Amino acid sequence: MYPNQKHGQWKQGMTNITNLNEWKALQNHFEEIQDKHLNDLFAASPNRFNEFSLNVGDIFLDYSKNRITLKTLKLLINLAKQQNLENKIKKLFSGDPINTTENRPALHTALRNLQAKKLVINNKNILTDIKSTLDKMQKLSDKIRNKQWLGSTGKPITDIVNVGIGGSHLGPMTTCHALSDYADKKLRCHFVSNIDANHLYNIINKINPETTLVIISSKSFSTLETITNAKSILSFFKIKLNKFDINKHFTAVTSNQKAAKLFGINEDNIFKIENFVGGRYSIWSPIGLPLAILIGMENFKQFLSGAFLMDTHFQTAPFDKNMPVLMALLSVWYINFFKSSNHAIVNYSHNLQGLPSYLQQLEMESNGKLISLNGDSLDIMTSPVIFGEQGSNAQHSFHQLFHQGPHIIPIDFILEAPNDKKHQQHRKILVGSAISQAQALMRGKSYDEALHELLNTGFEDKDAKVLAHHKQIPGNRPSNMLIIKRLTPKALGSLLALYEHKTFVQGIIWGVNSFDQFGVELGKSLLQNILTKLDDDTSVTEADFDASTLGLVNHIKVLGETNENI
Repeated sequence: MYPNQKHGQWKQGMTNITNLNEWKALQNHFEEIQDKHLNDLFAASPNRFNEFSLNVGDIFLDYSKNRITLKTLKLLINLAKQQNLENKIKKLFSGDPINTTENRPALHTALRNLQAKKLVINNKNILTDIKSTLDKMQKLSDKIRNKQWLGSTGKPITDIVNVGIGGSHLGPMTTCHALSDYADKKLRCHFVSNIDANHLYNIINKINPETTLVIISSKSFSTLETITNAKSILSFFKIKLNKFDINKHFTAVTSNQKAAKLFGINEDNIFKIENFVGGRYSIWSPIGLPLAILIGMENFKQFLSGAFLMDTHFQTAPFDKNMPVLMALLSVWYINFFKSSNHAIVNYSHNLQGLPSYLQQLEMESNGKLISLNGDSLDIMTSPVIFGEQGSNAQHSFHQLFHQGPHIIPIDFILEAPNDKKHQQHRKILVGSAISQAQALMRGKSYDEALHELLNTGFEDKDAKVLAHHKQIPGNRPSNMLIIKRLTPKALGSLLALYEHKTFVQGIIWGVNSFDQFGVELGKSLLQNILTKLDDDTSVTEADFDASTLGLVNHIKVLGETNENI
């Protein structure tokens, strides 16, 4: 139970998922196997690796190093069925308004279904507009890649600056980095998200406005950080270019065409995002324009097809062979029964450096909820805290906590199979490191093993017995191993869709709406009043804020006045 639920501040009653028979069966099963060690589970089942692994397209999942048995999976699947998961999946793809708090569908999946001809929502075939937008993206991408899009001084575009935040930033940045091997080497992409001017001008100082195209990505075209950054870049262009034509240097990706036009961008340069596409699910939409330009539209369509492949698998595979469903159920198992509140993403691929941040938003913004779909308080924990880092670096930082800390933190290891003939030694060490970390986390090291090693290396018996306690490692730490055959556009599309569907399934099990984010809006709504008071010459009083906020605003104003006099 959440600590503040006792104050009765949440609507209606409590949603008691824990009262379900399926949940009680899982709780009883957990009490039976919670102390079983993975080493013993492998010893008891020589075929365990084959039982707990599967392949979808270019992605292989080994989930055998999880603290589960076949019975665990059966009970988890029973819970999924009780929560009507099969029907909810159908509703997701058919366009039902599953985003109930905003009364609209979540149809990001329609953006990557290039085979379908018709999907009618509100008496309109939405696929017509989706395909029209793809054609418009292709025209812009082709013109830039063929050096036919010229700036105000007649020079071709060499640099793309994406201005956005949240999904409008993380999606393009993550995918452009991931698929850099497929990029046009004569083009460079830059990403501006932070309102800190140091970030903005670090990018501005790298570009030549004569040869730069700016993409303003904002669904509402009113996001304060994005529009402020866009206006600063526009001012910079106007100063630097005597013959400045905004429509040769600025495009917009938005649902608010009116606001984009008021900014000065004509309709030909505006790409529409549909209302049924949420920000963290929007990379498949024109938010992916930087990626389409960088890798070309044919590769972008391969990216979409990879996601569609995972969509098809998600809709058709039985739950016990369904990769997103299995990963979601494992997450529920650890969060709600082992009481693990964290989940790590450790990617052994430099090109996937942005993936942990991308998945942080995807999972925590989607499922960071404590209210059920019917408005009741939940009696369980939902989203874990997602964190991560590139594998080799992580091994020398927070992996110590994984191995010997008191926490149980499930880990997704993500790696790309060796395919670089020029750097085989680097690749082998990289891949081997991932496999050895997973093995070490599973196996651990007993006190007797540690003692034997110390004695064999010359330690005195007395010293060895003391030090062996510190070298003992419990093991039994769970992990998934995701192996990508090769990080192609198609494989990346499948990987991101896999995590989207995993997140959706978690939301169904917990009974939350994975498609709204009202918590994000509160800080935005409070910001304007604080900005007004920071700009106001008059003193701020207790009538304006709570005591802490009042103190902070006044302190900042005093510091500002002091800095002006330096």
